[in-house]
Amino acid sequence: MEQIISSLEQFWQFTGFANVAWQNLVMIAIGIGFITVAIIKEWEPLLLVPIGFGMIIGNIPMFPGLNIGIYENGSVLNTLYQGVKQGWYPPLIFLGIGAMTDFSALISQPRLILIGAAAQMGIFGAYLLAMHVGFLPNEAGAIGIIGGADGPTAIFLSSKLAPDLMGAIAVSAYSYMALVPVIQRPIMLALTNKKERLIRMPVPRQVSPKEKMIFPIVGFLTTAFIVPSGLPLLGMLFFGNLLKESGVTRRLAETARGPLIDVVTTLIGLTVGASTQADKFLTGKSLLIFGLGLLSFVIATTCGVLFVKGINVFIKNPAKKINPLIGNAGVSAVPDSARVSEVVGKEFDKNNHLLMHAMGPNVAGVIGSAVAAGILLSFLG
Repeated sequence: MEQIISSLEQFWQFTGFANVAWQNLVMIAIGIGFITVAIIKEWEPLLLVPIGFGMIIGNIPMFPGLNIGIYENGSVLNTLYQGVKQGWYPPLIFLGIGAMTDFSALISQPRLILIGAAAQMGIFGAYLLAMHVGFLPNEAGAIGIIGGADGPTAIFLSSKLAPDLMGAIAVSAYSYMALVPVIQRPIMLALTNKKERLIRMPVPRQVSPKEKMIFPIVGFLTTAFIVPSGLPLLGMLFFGNLLKESGVTRRLAETARGPLIDVVTTLIGLTVGASTQADKFLTGKSLLIFGLGLLSFVIATTCGVLFVKGINVFIKNPAKKINPLIGNAGVSAVPDSARVSEVVGKEFDKNNHLLMHAMGPNVAGVIGSAVAAGILLSFLG
């Protein structure tokens, strides 16, 4: 009988009930919240469902030494997490993004790349703010990249500059990507008047297949020579786009933008979520990172809209003016921020289609965030 009781006591010690802390329950509740929002609101479900379930996995309380936790060397979760920790997953995601991106809007209206560049001020603004509140320069750089609204870039840069903060930075970046419609709309309305919202832009010119084919090569050479440290992201982005536009590598392009990016997105979401163990995630720094991440997103959106308003002052021909509602699309949340431009524009003119124009700064923002990450890595890495 004593042996049975002893065995039951030993079994109890290995259960989650015996090892649970209130912090674990908080993180599990947050994970369930992510899943609920993703399903009910349909906000970035491909990201929030894996991250939310990963949070639940990572916060199941366990007896130490079982070699199954994400931070225990040799465990299955730890092996999968190496793709995040070592920065393998983000370039693969950029390969898929490149293979599904149409740069026509940017090629036909090159001036729109300036909007994408202006929105990157959110990254450098948050970097300065993070430095001001006491973060180290490398940590501040990793936090600032949240302003690009680009989860893979945030993971890539934080894995190089601030691995200890990667979980908070990644979750923050993906959370704000999902909240694009909620965050950006009030900023856009506050910074524009009715006359500006009604501006109609001319239909972009038709871009030839040859131009589309040349663009990824020229784009890569230009950006890579300027910022060689952004090579892993920029190289895979433009390579994926070349696979799409060349016309002779359709199978490779379909694999990159389909099964490959789906698998990698699932793994990156699940492992990033699992890395948010309560003892490592529920800290004052994490809360501060979320606050700075929101500010960086606000700064990026604000700078994009105000930049358009600024250049419109110098455009005398009314037919060539840019609708400032596409300024929000300078962040690289593709295509969600461009859709926000379209939806808000239609609120004031149902026949004013801004999506085709907003995609220009939107894809420029993808390039811009990778370039910004390369710049930060070059002098902070």
